[in-house]
Amino acid sequence: MAAQNPADSLAALADERIDHRFKGLPPDAEGLTVGELAAQRRNLFTGGFTTPVLALSAERLEHNLALMETYAERHGLAFAPHGKTSMAPQLFARQLERGAWGITLAVPHQVRVARAFGTPRIFLANELVDAAALRWLAGELNADPAFRFICYVDSVRGVELMQAALSEAGANRPVDVVLELAAGDEARTGVRTEAECFEIANAVAGADTLRLVGVAGYEGEVPQASAERVTAWLRRLVALLVDLDKAGRFTDLPEVVVSAGGSAWFDAVASVFAEIPELSVPLLKLLRSGAYVSHDDGHYRRLTPFNRVPQEGALEPAFLLWAQVVSRPSSAQAFTNAGKRDAAYDLDLPEAQLVRRAGVLGPATGITVTGLSDQHGWLRTSPEAEIAVGDWVGMGLSHPCTAFDKWQLIPVVEGEGVVVDYLRTFF
Repeated sequence: MAAQNPADSLAALADERIDHRFKGLPPDAEGLTVGELAAQRRNLFTGGFTTPVLALSAERLEHNLALMETYAERHGLAFAPHGKTSMAPQLFARQLERGAWGITLAVPHQVRVARAFGTPRIFLANELVDAAALRWLAGELNADPAFRFICYVDSVRGVELMQAALSEAGANRPVDVVLELAAGDEARTGVRTEAECFEIANAVAGADTLRLVGVAGYEGEVPQASAERVTAWLRRLVALLVDLDKAGRFTDLPEVVVSAGGSAWFDAVASVFAEIPELSVPLLKLLRSGAYVSHDDGHYRRLTPFNRVPQEGALEPAFLLWAQVVSRPSSAQAFTNAGKRDAAYDLDLPEAQLVRRAGVLGPATGITVTGLSDQHGWLRTSPEAEIAVGDWVGMGLSHPCTAFDKWQLIPVVEGEGVVVDYLRTFF
């Protein structure tokens, strides 16, 4: 079935009823629609929200969306931000409105979500060999001639599985695939050698349900990544593209695709892609950075390319996780009611930034998050820390990819606490 009208799909999110499924939301809002609750513009701190509750800054979100839009334009890049970092169709729509080519995803379920909300172009940064998913994809492509789908291929076996499933499903137009070049022998997925790439290209050429349209990969997997190592791998990727073009592998295509770009090295991607010589067909340079939407207060804050090229601008961390102090057993220790079920913790622990006491916001001086249990945050407090049971603690999060997936409905906050919208996620 082809995707439904995206405006209708997004509008329907506002009609969903508030109930026990959505943690942190006001108990007295049960039965209201999301749209009705948003229209009340409640305050995060005084409007009945319960802790823990995750909040997304409206202003910082808008800043980050605008910054990456202009960055891609400035460097002549098409942009397909990685949607698996948020799985929020409202964000997909805002990115598309800001000129994104499409949305990048990782697994079939995510593709189905994106299509349910009308996403017209999808780049699947994975090899798709699931027969059931391929049958669904064939139906989607058959029903909607305007739908563009591209995925990785990194093995002859993968080509054979795709060909078999798509043929059985009666696919009436080929699935576009790009060769994934591995970022090194010890890297994640992808073809290890250029010779193997040509073998797989031969297999694709012999499959009438597939069409080779370019090359791609993920530079974030380069072992012991540095600017020099990442640049060297990107130049390998470009050289592979050029060699395939010289070998006539892209004859009669309307365009050829080269794609890379996580959230740590997209400056290197922009630089190397600017070096690509003219090919026999038009070239689509596709950047896939995704974690920029909310940015973070840890992993990507340290690694963002904007630290290396500050004249390009700066992303802003947009998440705060608010928890309440529920125990203060000693002058050196306190516990909040937010733990692993609520906070991203796979790379860095949350960072205590603000304390709200008696209606007043202040800095979290002398407070450090030292650990997370399932439902408790461990705080170490120095003598200057002013914190007591009942206080709210606002924490910045590292690695937003694992923050969105813990919350199905996220308040979007303006200023110091006015909730103006709610972001629905689908993990």
